[in-house]
Amino acid sequence: MKEKKLSLVNLLQDFFPETQDLKPRHYKSYKIMFIFDGLDECRLPLDFQNNENLVNIEEQTSVEVLLTNLIKGNLLPSALLWITSRPAAANQIPPECFDQVTEVRGFSDPQKQEYFSKRIRDQDLANKVFTHIRSSRSLHIMCHIPVFCWITATVLERMLSEAESGEIPKTLTQMFTHFLIFQIKLKNQKYSGKSDTDPQQTRTSILALGKLAFQQLEKGNLIFYEEDLIESGINIREVSVYSGVCTQIFREELELHLGKVFSFVHLSVQEFLAALYAFLNRKIPKEQSTETQTGKLLKFFSKSTMTDFLSSAIDRALQSESGHLDLFLRFLLGLSLQSNQTLLGVLLTPTQRISHSNKTVQYIKMKIEENSSPEKSINLFHCLNELNDHSLVQEVQKYLSGGGEGRLQQSRLSPAQWSALAFVLVNSEEELEEFNLSKYDASEECLLRLLPVVKISRRAVLASCNLGVKTCENLESVLNLENSFLKELDLSNNDLQDSGVELLSAGLKRSHCKLQILRLSGCMITEKGCCSLASALISNPSHLKELDLTYNHPGESGVKLLSDRLEDPHCKLEKLGVEHGGKIRIKPGLKKCKLHTHYIQTLHTHTHTLYTNNTHTKYNTTHTHTKLTLHTHTLNITLHTHTH
Repeated sequence: MKEKKLSLVNLLQDFFPETQDLKPRHYKSYKIMFIFDGLDECRLPLDFQNNENLVNIEEQTSVEVLLTNLIKGNLLPSALLWITSRPAAANQIPPECFDQVTEVRGFSDPQKQEYFSKRIRDQDLANKVFTHIRSSRSLHIMCHIPVFCWITATVLERMLSEAESGEIPKTLTQMFTHFLIFQIKLKNQKYSGKSDTDPQQTRTSILALGKLAFQQLEKGNLIFYEEDLIESGINIREVSVYSGVCTQIFREELELHLGKVFSFVHLSVQEFLAALYAFLNRKIPKEQSTETQTGKLLKFFSKSTMTDFLSSAIDRALQSESGHLDLFLRFLLGLSLQSNQTLLGVLLTPTQRISHSNKTVQYIKMKIEENSSPEKSINLFHCLNELNDHSLVQEVQKYLSGGGEGRLQQSRLSPAQWSALAFVLVNSEEELEEFNLSKYDASEECLLRLLPVVKISRRAVLASCNLGVKTCENLESVLNLENSFLKELDLSNNDLQDSGVELLSAGLKRSHCKLQILRLSGCMITEKGCCSLASALISNPSHLKELDLTYNHPGESGVKLLSDRLEDPHCKLEKLGVEHGGKIRIKPGLKKCKLHTHYIQTLHTHTHTLYTNNTHTKYNTTHTHTKLTLHTHTLNITLHTHTH
């Protein structure tokens, strides 16, 4: 189908023969809705930037060009489109094509507990299972995925009810290893009536599935066709055997026009089997290192020592912009533990039982120190967790317990320690109502490391923190997130200027940006910046309720543009602040304040006159030592007076 040339009319008639009698004019008069379920499973490149524009529904072209023009609204602009996708694939589509974004968040904490109480009939056992899950933060977080809840319930119900020997799983690798073993035993009992049949046959079957998982993960494919199975060495005539090996791991379906379609029950299962395959094939003879996609990737991983192998895998995952190898890396590192290799038993030969060294832990810590991406750093901490190393996190927890935020303010933490703090805060069970950067370190470097914390906070206070345009680049990514909790952002008294506001506005205009309050007092903003903000409010009028632009230089045109949004019935903006303090309002930082102190020689009285912009404020003190603190929109000043 993807190689054929056809028109939109031809495509619809091919899938829906009942539309054969429709004329092209009918498509414009009828209300038509298209549902594209699983954009992330589409194997077409969908090049929105370079594909030709098409408006004629009878003109023939490729299916890819038809889809991009349908989504962009060039073809059938009156049609309705509903697209389901994982976030990474959805980012292919230009944001202006979206009118509404809905996120399926998975289970909340109460829903997790409800699932286990319904899934496990014995309530005492269900409570034991959930208590164990809460004791492991990584398991508890993953349980927002319903399929992971099912996997966890499958493993823990069996282990806790039958009093099986061995450690109860606390990491993802342990959980998936036990799940795989359980499925193998289930298959053996189903087909042979024994708990253990031919170990070599089991190993061959699992490796075949692992190869398929590995190949398709690197290509970004979640569903597979018969040719993919053939490429992985799976005999199509015996495919039911592979489905039988792990009936709840691998499934086949029939889809319209596609024949048989195969997939793993969840992407995480595919990632685990891919990691297992890579681990078992880490040493490939040169003659077997083909130029295929899989051969190239395995050649990248193929190293003489376990340490080099794991270091290469870490580098490869960090190079992935989409993060599609993040969970794969966590599993791969977890499999390097001797305890997990012991669980896998017959799947590993004696020569494959090589555990990681402490050098791997040190390499990950070095990458955390070097890496500027907060998301990558968070995943590297999850990797340390799979290796049972919690030293960096424990260092930060000592700071927190030894003096809290005050001690952090006085300390010069390393970049790795700031990332560890982000990991601790992000994985805290408590909801974070407010994040105040000045409580930690008022700098752009610190904010970048703690950016994941901003994403989960309802209110972010970044006022007077020496931030600039670079900060706005990072905050734009936060505003773009579909799953950001951020509702209030205070950036007052930072040198953002119009270029920074333009970046923020790019995030504000996205339909899934839910920010309600934005404070930009004293940020060096002129008419140009106001124009960017007004444009954002036109594109996304549904959320922002309060905008503070006091002590800037909006000009008459800037004020009018934003005031028009107040009058717009479609715009939710309710409060707009554009007041200023005269000519010196545009000067950055503490230059906004001019301080005059006059000492009047009286016995105990000193008079201080403070000018803040155009406001003249006089304070009289009658103490020999007085501390006076004045809070305004633009400064925070402490005065000390002494008797002369």
